[in-house]
Amino acid sequence: MSDWEIWAYAQKTIEQHGAKAPRHVASRLGELAAAGDMDGVQAWQQIAAKVDQLMDYRTGRPLSKQ
Repeated sequence: MSDWEIWAYAQKTIEQHGAKAPRHVASRLGELAAAGDMDGVQAWQQIAAKVDQLMDYRTGRPLSKQ
């Protein structure tokens, strides 16, 4: 997965789940780990890092919406 795709997935996750995006990412990571999909886990770990960079946890809103 390219860096651009990782950023795009992170942004889409925030758009779809709002303040609950980190919970969605954690859930997805758990599902992939339980299924033994380590490539998927690695990709979603990267997405999680980007979600973290894009979110303002004081407000639970994407930084682009402030």
